[in-house]
Amino acid sequence: MGYTTYTCPIARRCGGCEWLAVPYPIQLGRKREAVEATFEGLLDDLEEPVGIRGMEGDAFPDGPRFYRCKCATPFAPGRKGSIRSGFYERGTHRIVACERCLVEDPRGRVALHALARSAEEAGLRAYDENRGRGLLRHGVVRLGWKSDDALLTVVTNGEGIPRERRLVEGILARAPFITSIAQNVNQRPGNAILGRENRTLHGPGTMVDELLGVRFRLGPTSFYQTNPSQTEVLYSIALEFAGLEDGERLLDAYCGIGAIGLVAAKATPGLSVAGVERVAAAIENAKANARENGLSERARFIADDATAYMVRAARDGERFDAVVLDPPRSGATPAFLKAAAALAPRRIVYVSCNPATQRRDAEALVASGYRLVRLCVVDLFPHTAHAETVALFER
Repeated sequence: MGYTTYTCPIARRCGGCEWLAVPYPIQLGRKREAVEATFEGLLDDLEEPVGIRGMEGDAFPDGPRFYRCKCATPFAPGRKGSIRSGFYERGTHRIVACERCLVEDPRGRVALHALARSAEEAGLRAYDENRGRGLLRHGVVRLGWKSDDALLTVVTNGEGIPRERRLVEGILARAPFITSIAQNVNQRPGNAILGRENRTLHGPGTMVDELLGVRFRLGPTSFYQTNPSQTEVLYSIALEFAGLEDGERLLDAYCGIGAIGLVAAKATPGLSVAGVERVAAAIENAKANARENGLSERARFIADDATAYMVRAARDGERFDAVVLDPPRSGATPAFLKAAAALAPRRIVYVSCNPATQRRDAEALVASGYRLVRLCVVDLFPHTAHAETVALFER
């Protein structure tokens, strides 16, 4: 059966694309209306109506497809030592087999199936989450959007991999496009896919990709958006809202591997950037990315709690023209928002993956003397109800 945007053999069972049968223009309209409803009462000062940027255009005549450059699967024991993989059925932990996914880069399932079949050949057992036994827990593959790199991460319930060389050779024979294979050890119970410990099995153990002219080196645990083409749209809107100029200073809070800050530094040659992130490994990654792009002199990265950093900066009279934040789904904390307002930047750009918590935080910023003047929705996950938003607050 041929694939089109609106036909998928496992659509009714898979927990992923709940809007697959909805025409794409209607999806975009729903998302914009949902964000407008969420922000009702805070839209009076907007300079323009709430906008939305979708993946429309000649590349997607019947709706966006194959946009996900990160693909993952859980593993579970099958019959007679076989290994099952695919997606969790909606609302359960039962695995639905998937040969090819409509929204993933087609190489993704090839790599994950190569891991499962090679593990079977090597006599490895899949993890049984009910018993807490077995080795192979998950497979995660990142595929370069503007590079030919492909990083496959084998997530295991234990440090050693019996017949490791046979496993690696089997994977590469089935998926020769893979440039790196890493092992990630996760022995914790629960739903978290990745643990903290990584080991390289083949190649450099990292991959390189590019966004808006900036090269990023990524490891197994690096945060990097799943839809890079729309990530460029998201970051471009954030920079447009920030209105940065030569000689200004930008604070990139929750900076992760430095993506937004480095893109900003690349786009504005006279800009000075400070990125703050509490995860030390991410900061080391950000510093390496700054060096790789020749931006170390103008982009510095600090391993610290962003709230504590801003409190000290305000106390010491440090000045920033703009603050950009991209917090987790839970949003920012009241203490963070108070500290950001105390810095008194002229512009605060808030990138969010959860409009509900962004609305909550917007009320706190408005109470601190800021106005919400621009708001845009970016569709990073077509065929789902999920929406990313970018909001601009000005004093």
